[in-house]
Amino acid sequence: MPEVIAIRDEYDPSAPMKEAAMFYGLFLRGHSAEALRRDIDVPKDMLVKWMRPKRHEPGFRENLRRVYCYRKQVLAIFDELVTNERHRARVQ
Repeated sequence: MPEVIAIRDEYDPSAPMKEAAMFYGLFLRGHSAEALRRDIDVPKDMLVKWMRPKRHEPGFRENLRRVYCYRKQVLAIFDELVTNERHRARVQ
């Protein structure tokens, strides 16, 4: 009989900030902000497409919603960092 592994729902509140900081570091190294936004974001139409199949395991749709919200949070933090960098560059 297969062993069931319990998955603990551990959430690091700083995880979105850490991930946004990683993308921001790429931005500072010359990567395009728009290209990085595309890498971070999950477009709404993609979420809708993922949610369509009816054969998902229990809880899968809720996990997709959490991933979607998480990616939007990372994107918002990244955008704020980029905006602050551009503002700081103009002030100096």
